[in-house]
Amino acid sequence: MNDGCLYIKIDKNTMVTNKTIYLKDIAKLYSYDIKMVNDLKSQVVFETQATKKTNYIFSVLKLIELINKIYPEVQIINLGESDFIVHYDPPKKFPKIFEYIKVSLVSLMVFFGAAFTIMTFNEDANVKEIFKTIYKLVTGNETGGKILEVSYAVGLPLGIIVFFNHFSKFKLGNDPTPMQVQMRLYEENLDTTLIENANREDKTIDVL
Repeated sequence: MNDGCLYIKIDKNTMVTNKTIYLKDIAKLYSYDIKMVNDLKSQVVFETQATKKTNYIFSVLKLIELINKIYPEVQIINLGESDFIVHYDPPKKFPKIFEYIKVSLVSLMVFFGAAFTIMTFNEDANVKEIFKTIYKLVTGNETGGKILEVSYAVGLPLGIIVFFNHFSKFKLGNDPTPMQVQMRLYEENLDTTLIENANREDKTIDVL
């Protein structure tokens, strides 16, 4: 590495809770010049006046401009994103009990929604008659099939728990769960859309 270089790395999405945003809050800095790095970390990048959750889209050129004003001779090498999001999330002012209530309501909605979906699927597919037919083919008896229904009722939630691998501290492996993968894909697409929309609407915080 060159002694005169400053390496910066920025994630695509960074969350902050303070109105004053410092360079250290949104970028990782590295250089042989430790004094310069410590000085730059305390530099103010932006001050928000927002009172609620707000997204700010930045260009890395804005940070380079800020750094060059203080250290005009330094060579800056960007190892991260060229455009990135700073998500301002102010501290919550209401009691935490409301968070628990909100989570409980969402959980109930998801539970009953999933139950309704499974029931309508079973009715559409006529699962009860299918079980009777399978029972007759296997045993030769006309009546019965309850054991298949019970096995289905027990196996369905167990299969979901094993597949998603997300409901216990004792996971089956170290790989991300399917739910985690889908959430990361959603976050990636959301970040890309926010950045592209800001660029199209000329709302990116950039150099003049």
